[in-house]
Amino acid sequence: MAKKLFTLSSGHFIIIISFYFSFILNNAFWDCIEQRLDIGNTATAVFAFSLPFFVFIMLYVFFNLIVLPYAGKPLVIILLLCSAAADYAMTKLGIVINSDMVRNFAETNLREAADLITPRAVFYVAATGLVPAILTAFAKITYEPLKQEFFKRLRRSLCAITLLAALAPLTFKEYVSFGRNTPGIRRMVNTFNYIFAVNKYYKKSRAANQPFVVLDNAPALAKPHKKPRVLLLVVGETARAQNFSLNGYGKETNPLLKTQDIVNFTDVTACGTSTAVSLPCLFSASARKEFKVSRARHTQNLIDLIKAAEYDVFWKDNDDGCKGVCDRVENVDAKTGNKAPFCFGRYCHDEILLDGLKERLAAINKDTVIVLHMMGSHGPTYYKRYPERFKHFAPTCDTADLQNCTAEEIANTYDNTLVYTDYILSSAIDMLKRHPRLASGLLYVSDHGESLGEKNLYLHGLPYAIAPDVQKKVPMVLWLSETAQQADKIDMECLKNAAAKTAYAHDNFFHTVLSLLNIRTRTYDKTLDILEPCKK
Repeated sequence: MAKKLFTLSSGHFIIIISFYFSFILNNAFWDCIEQRLDIGNTATAVFAFSLPFFVFIMLYVFFNLIVLPYAGKPLVIILLLCSAAADYAMTKLGIVINSDMVRNFAETNLREAADLITPRAVFYVAATGLVPAILTAFAKITYEPLKQEFFKRLRRSLCAITLLAALAPLTFKEYVSFGRNTPGIRRMVNTFNYIFAVNKYYKKSRAANQPFVVLDNAPALAKPHKKPRVLLLVVGETARAQNFSLNGYGKETNPLLKTQDIVNFTDVTACGTSTAVSLPCLFSASARKEFKVSRARHTQNLIDLIKAAEYDVFWKDNDDGCKGVCDRVENVDAKTGNKAPFCFGRYCHDEILLDGLKERLAAINKDTVIVLHMMGSHGPTYYKRYPERFKHFAPTCDTADLQNCTAEEIANTYDNTLVYTDYILSSAIDMLKRHPRLASGLLYVSDHGESLGEKNLYLHGLPYAIAPDVQKKVPMVLWLSETAQQADKIDMECLKNAAAKTAYAHDNFFHTVLSLLNIRTRTYDKTLDILEPCKK
């Protein structure tokens, strides 16, 4: 048995290692805070003051859970070495630790790994990880009897969490805003980052081995089409129904759509509060209550069924990808090439989605579905989502720091994004109108809504059960050409009346699109088809 150099109680040991992990092994995190945090007001100063407590308390509670007799020291030694290596990778190499990086590490070979083991890396890890690991190994950690130890830790953890809860009302808005403005910051809190990344990698690896579930082997047209049928599906981003003037909003955010002969659905509920959930759910045959993201990538979806019914399918994306929905059809990233005048750096205005659409429509000679995935009203940089000529409402919030803007400035900037969305949708409808030889239609729906400071909440992504309606209620608009209306014998007045009075949800999207495309499949549920009651 190794000779013990010194003795520590478990309580003192946990405090020491919590401090060490918080402030010695989190250099990349604190560097990022120093570079990104601009203390310009009292609220930001309080936020900056609370951050060290926040990080320390998270780690303190964590170590209270894992520092146990026999197992505690080995776990801490492993975490010291791993965290020292991670801190070096982040601080010196600029590496972001996520599940993809874990995959790279797991699949690397010895030669590639050896290239990273430099003398500087060895010294850094030895100084910050190996030395404290050795000290831990030679320390004697004393514990109280089980019952006393348990209640002592429970009291200490509850006290720490209470302190955190006391700070929360003063800093919640700043935490949300800073987290949104610095989306990679959560991957920089060392120790937690690689634990979560390994867990996510493990889940992804398990999911990748799932068999692909085919819902229908033979979807087909219920009847042949006399003219090519074309449906433009436009998926919005972060548009909330409350700010559509079509729904009674005080400012004119839909000046062009109101002149089109459209059906506006006034009460539509999204199936999630984030794109990662809502987008695959929207195209899934599963209703929101049964939907699982982990299964969606390995299950036939609406796009797959449309393709199997021998439609041409094309997906054009100006957001952050289709979340697996379009993996098995032709798809392009509109941002590729940084095409002028639509693009600037990593972003493109949504007019990039209309680029080439006129030519594609002119060349259509068979049934076709085109999906346009918009950047829409994605925050917090709302001011980057529209060209200057769409700055209809002022003053605006021309910064990502929403807490530094007034409620009026935030609302004006957000509403300008909706005016631009209105233009995109109306322009697409006008393009379809130029092709009377096609039985055409356009269906637009947003993936989720947005909080603009109501109840001190910003952006989106709150758990569905507690999310406010502004994050869940979304706009939905349908336009059908005369040819399409006649082909399916749709009573448009009936549909408009229903859209104004009936509550719908993303759950209706799957079945309504199948109906619009006249596809017969066992996945179709006519009780969820919005069109069914209004077909003559």
